[in-house]
Amino acid sequence: MTSESAIATNFLAEAQVLDDLVQGLDDAGWRRPTPAPRWTIAHQIAHLLWTDEVALLAVTDPAAFDDAIAQAAKNPLGHVDEQADELAQIAADELLQRWRTARSALGSALDAADPGVKLPWFGPPMAPRSMATARLMETWAHGQDVADALDARRDPTTRLRDIAHLGVRTRDFAYRINGLESPANEFRIELQAPDSADVWEWGPPDAADTVRGTAEDFCLLVTQRREPEHTALEFTGEAAHWATFAQAFAGAPKSAMRGRA
Repeated sequence: MTSESAIATNFLAEAQVLDDLVQGLDDAGWRRPTPAPRWTIAHQIAHLLWTDEVALLAVTDPAAFDDAIAQAAKNPLGHVDEQADELAQIAADELLQRWRTARSALGSALDAADPGVKLPWFGPPMAPRSMATARLMETWAHGQDVADALDARRDPTTRLRDIAHLGVRTRDFAYRINGLESPANEFRIELQAPDSADVWEWGPPDAADTVRGTAEDFCLLVTQRREPEHTALEFTGEAAHWATFAQAFAGAPKSAMRGRA
């Protein structure tokens, strides 16, 4: 795996890809609907801005982060949408610049943080490396929503490895939040890497439950940007069941969600 600094760099690089997609949009473009119900492109960027700013508080100002948690607890199912609605009203150029400032500051803070410290979050506390990976994952996932809205195609990169790894590691979490018992045995995951003949592998080679396909399709699946039948992934055994609710991000299960996280 890559170093702590490289993980933050991957997050910032993915944010720049999304920045390039939106920076030339006119007002109508910013108001274009995305696959997330009620969310425009402005909402997508507003959500990333809010999350990056809250993550920065978690790294640099735990007391202020506690205040943010308290505010969210007042409306646990609607707070994220409220913040996106509010920030999406900011003028497009201001919204974009504020997001650039927030993500840059967060990347620097994560690189400078003690790698052994546990940072507070809405779910379990996490190390700086894990938080940077989570920010990479969410930025890529919401970037997919924007790309879909614009009918744009993003080239997959090796940054997907970190997202795929998170998708594998959150298997038991997905079972738990859906009220299901996790399988006792590991799954075998074999993913074709972008732009090379490499295959990224997790789990024992002789596992009965398997997922095979491209890294891009797998990441689309675990971020819930595509249903299993809308990918070219191949499943055997219990892995086919897991694919229907796999979830690499914190929050409510798919069955309880009103839209994309």
